[in-house]
Amino acid sequence: MISKKMITAINAQINKEFYSEYLYLSMQAWFADQNLEGMAKWMDAQGKEERLHVMKFFNYLIDRGAKVKLTAIDAPPVDFDNPLKVFNMALDHEKLITKSIDELMDLAIKDKDHATRSFLQWFVDEQVEEEASMDRIVNMLKMVGGDGQGIMMIDRELGQRIFGVVNEA
Repeated sequence: MISKKMITAINAQINKEFYSEYLYLSMQAWFADQNLEGMAKWMDAQGKEERLHVMKFFNYLIDRGAKVKLTAIDAPPVDFDNPLKVFNMALDHEKLITKSIDELMDLAIKDKDHATRSFLQWFVDEQVEEEASMDRIVNMLKMVGGDGQGIMMIDRELGQRIFGVVNEA
């Protein structure tokens, strides 16, 4: 059985995942305003992926007979200095989400909630990919510095990302 503490924690995670989507939408809008359409497209896909995460948690609570309680989503920043700062912020955010997922896993282990532990393992694995992806982009942007030609090459590469649902339960 899922504990009240776990239900509360998953509801809080739903809010964090919604904020992630909102943050990436804000970043998408900023990139579009900067005429960096590839980076905007990348953030669009990232935001859609976060929405899938929301719905996984949402449906998990419903499947467990628990109540979903949606709460207000904080406003994300809307102005950013440059692509490197945007992706650094995204990487820092993913690290916060990883910490939050780890805390959920710790609670599932403590509660001996094997179903939730099994459910959360997908998110643990996903966060490794999320951080690695953001870190790769940060490192590429650091390599090119403020060089416009380098930024345009990265923008073109990031624009190749195609949003797709893979291994979604």
